[in-house]
Amino acid sequence: MVTVLSLLGVCLVLGALARRSGRFPQQTAAVLNTFVLFICLPALVLGAVHRLEFQPSLLVAAVTPWLLFLGAWGLCQAVGPRLGLGRASIASLVLTAGLGNTAFVGLPMAEALLGQEGLAVAVVVDQLGSFLVLATLATFVAARAASGETPPDLATLLRKVVVFPPFVALVLALVLRPWAFPDWAEALLGRLSAPLTPLTLFSVGFQLQLRGLRSRLGALGLGLGYKLALAPALVLWGMWWVPGMAPIVREATLLQSAMAPMVSGAILASEHDLDVEIAVLMVGLGIPLSFATAPLWLWLAR
Repeated sequence: MVTVLSLLGVCLVLGALARRSGRFPQQTAAVLNTFVLFICLPALVLGAVHRLEFQPSLLVAAVTPWLLFLGAWGLCQAVGPRLGLGRASIASLVLTAGLGNTAFVGLPMAEALLGQEGLAVAVVVDQLGSFLVLATLATFVAARAASGETPPDLATLLRKVVVFPPFVALVLALVLRPWAFPDWAEALLGRLSAPLTPLTLFSVGFQLQLRGLRSRLGALGLGLGYKLALAPALVLWGMWWVPGMAPIVREATLLQSAMAPMVSGAILASEHDLDVEIAVLMVGLGIPLSFATAPLWLWLAR
């Protein structure tokens, strides 16, 4: 896990240094974001979902990210206007507070703290939960917010969701499940998805600016307070009411629920010209904070 955490930190710092150096064009983040959304993320979804073993007993783990995203949407819609936040800012908060970094931080942390058995549950939370929410509800929220004051018709929004590359990859993965991928295809998908973590965090670091942090404290308190504290507390409380849940399922689901905001959520906000500053701050501050808060929630559960 130390290697993973080091990679995350180094990529964030390199992105920030690259921006300060002046040697990278201003469009660097936009280009990297587009590459991640159209190449890396679809390759990851296609390979991971195609290999995923479905088990009915893991339904609670898969449903949890959906409920947390809806909770973030409801909370931000209710409190956001009272903090003076506009449509774009509220949507960026929903995309980051409602989606957890269950892949690039969550899976290595689950393997380190819970072993292979916990890792299997964490994969279910990530693939059937977070990635599906990103490809459907999150894309819908981003497209709706990007439309401005004039709401688009339902067909237009659905069209944006259906052509979203990770969603296309998800459908292909489910359709092709009866057939095994050849070795060369597995290797190709692995190579195409490998740059996702360093590129996304480099992009976040490139866009991260702390100059406007003070004016954003209210929004950050709302978003990070929900993602790192309220959401895992609700999950911890709710799972005690589910009969017969195995401890490993409870602990892995809670650990994934306590993850920092998803980097791809911030990239989705950037791609739809929403409030990029708040989205980047949510990820840039949330990831290092979660290194302490996520294991703490696991300790409390035990």
